[in-house]
Amino acid sequence: MTLYGVGLGPGEADLVTVRGQRVLERADVVYSPGRLSRSVATEHVPESRIGDLDFPMTRDPEALREAWREAAAEVAPRARSGDVAFVTLGDPNVYSTFGHLRRTLDAFHPDVDVAVVPGVSAVTAFATALGVEVDAGAGLALREAADGKSPTGPDRMVLFKVTDAPATHDGLVDAGYDVTYGRRLFMEQGDERVTTDPADVADRDYYTLAYAERADLQKDRPTAFEDAREDTGVVGGD
Repeated sequence: MTLYGVGLGPGEADLVTVRGQRVLERADVVYSPGRLSRSVATEHVPESRIGDLDFPMTRDPEALREAWREAAAEVAPRARSGDVAFVTLGDPNVYSTFGHLRRTLDAFHPDVDVAVVPGVSAVTAFATALGVEVDAGAGLALREAADGKSPTGPDRMVLFKVTDAPATHDGLVDAGYDVTYGRRLFMEQGDERVTTDPADVADRDYYTLAYAERADLQKDRPTAFEDAREDTGVVGGD
């Protein structure tokens, strides 16, 4: 039998994929690592089939390792005898808690079969909410920006965990970026916001992201646009 890592998407219940919903409906147990993912999962499965796993809010590596060992010990026997799901917001392979569980199972319970059901990631949800087109040939980097960090370098970045937006903003602007912030986008829980003012998202919230693009970035016109101008005879004209 199998442990499925199921991506729930950004937080709205109807953004769970059809495949993810089918896995949740047939799983014997659906484990949730937190309150928000649980609230989405309960839209698709009854409370009686949802199990909670406790993870401490700490950066102590030994405490975290012990929590993941305990989680793996809880999940492994159930996954050997039936189908089990572990749900996570976004996609299980992108900045997700599921990676910790999978690595721990690989180390201590290598006989457990694991499969992943992709979900709509925060990156694509963020691009949609902002109307940002990442066109063909464009580079886009993912970075973490917790505690006021301001990573720089790439022309375009999506920053996760922007927990001190004013400090992050100062560093990015000094480095020549235009920045837009989004908070709790496509999430049913909380106040959804899109803003260019870091003061609007100054209070600490783990679900705040930023899109940073170099202010002097040169963008080529699409070829189809140029073809249309030629067809109408306006290329080079007034």
